[in-house]
Amino acid sequence: MSNHRTIPITPRSPAPRSDQGGFESRLSASPPLALYVHFPWCVKKCPYCDFNSHGVRDEGIPEAAYIQALIADLEGALPQIWGRRVHSIFIGGGTPSLLSPDGLDQLLTGIRMRTLLDPMAEITLEANPGTVDAGRFKAFRETGVNRLSVGIQSFNERHLQALGRIHGRAEAIAAAEAALTHFDAVNLDLMYALPEQSLAEARADLETALALAPPHLSCYHLTLEPNTAFASAPPPIPDPDSAADMQDHIEERLAEAGYIHYETSAFAKPHQECRHNLNYWTFGDYLGIGAGAHGKLSSHAGIIRETRPRHPSAYLTASGTGSFVQERRTIGASELPFEFMMNALRLNNGFPRRLFAERTGLPFEALEAGLLKARQQGLVEVDGDMIRPTRQGRHFLNELLVLFLAGEN
Repeated sequence: MSNHRTIPITPRSPAPRSDQGGFESRLSASPPLALYVHFPWCVKKCPYCDFNSHGVRDEGIPEAAYIQALIADLEGALPQIWGRRVHSIFIGGGTPSLLSPDGLDQLLTGIRMRTLLDPMAEITLEANPGTVDAGRFKAFRETGVNRLSVGIQSFNERHLQALGRIHGRAEAIAAAEAALTHFDAVNLDLMYALPEQSLAEARADLETALALAPPHLSCYHLTLEPNTAFASAPPPIPDPDSAADMQDHIEERLAEAGYIHYETSAFAKPHQECRHNLNYWTFGDYLGIGAGAHGKLSSHAGIIRETRPRHPSAYLTASGTGSFVQERRTIGASELPFEFMMNALRLNNGFPRRLFAERTGLPFEALEAGLLKARQQGLVEVDGDMIRPTRQGRHFLNELLVLFLAGEN
């Protein structure tokens, strides 16, 4: 008996609305397209983590079934991206380095066979130092992954324990060294303002990272997110002034070491910026597949956001129906200025004026009221054709974004 599935040729999406001061979103061309793949399992859930991640249970990870579901999810979404080149892939989690090299190879082969993947595409895999060794990194490289993002967080044993990490200092250094041996493009994740962390300890973490000479560093301020273990039982964390001192030191030291601070939390050697994340921040398109994945896709019918079922079991169940999209909604024209600025204002160098119209389909006038308020408060500056956040704007990004909320323009 045939088991073929029917793939709809035309996805149904609401037509664009004219609700932004009479403006209507009309895109003249599709933005660049990226692919995000979510792998939801971890060895255990960290107490600060609010991502869609789930600790591995006794029965283990249903790797084969999950990869099959990912490929079916991609197939079902193909009508939305027909003819469009995929410029980057990011496999995030969770802990995607729990995938076997064979499983990863099967996944990437399935993607290559179904999409117009750019031959020079950036393909990133997130890795946890506690789940990899040098041989595994080498095998990942052979599958076609060409960029590795390693979740170090800290090199301090006490802080790693407080964060619930499954690795120690030695494993962190060994993982970073192995990554740098097999990959030219490597990111190391660090966190600061950790429980009971001093400025000297934050400096020591940074110096250890710099001694490894990674081409890219991400430095995140620890925040106590809702619905996490840290939110329900908050640890003692540095006060705002101490955290600001850590941030200032990180920015100054990395600039001194030749890193470009190109995004709120991202620092890169020249030409080593993460292309996939730059696509997010410039309001590009991305198809998201996997449990809880989000996507943003543009067409003549408007700009839509999609979500997949969050829990792995629900996502695997969806595989049996062939319907993976849990929610699909059009971004209204009144929401687009905020949506665009929420991303673009993360870029320290800002964005050219034309990018707003190219990525939203709205005239620049739709942005001007919010932009005027932000300039009056010293949060944004305009330099010729470029619009960028000021130093104050970068430190108060949430307040800046409020100015672009729907109804406040």
